[in-house]
Amino acid sequence: MKFTASRLSEGNKVFPTEIYLEENSIEIKSPGLFSGDSKYLNYEDITSIEVDTPMIGFSTLRLFLNGNKVEVSGFSKSDIKKIRQMIDEARSKRRR
Repeated sequence: MKFTASRLSEGNKVFPTEIYLEENSIEIKSPGLFSGDSKYLNYEDITSIEVDTPMIGFSTLRLFLNGNKVEVSGFSKSDIKKIRQMIDEARSKRRR
């Protein structure tokens, strides 16, 4: 499933960040003019999730992996809730 940050949010005006939730991992793409950045995160490597959903504005998702933090912002509150729910479900399936 694909989620795209809003173009109205800071840092996503021209090339918005995209999150792809796949069966075994998450891909976070931050496109750029001449090159972009892609990160692949396995569900089992995620140790903690933080969500910041302000009353007004766009939401931020923070994923913690073995001491590292990956932060993405510019998503709607409903998208962030759905992303977190899907990550939690995938992580619980992996633990069984």
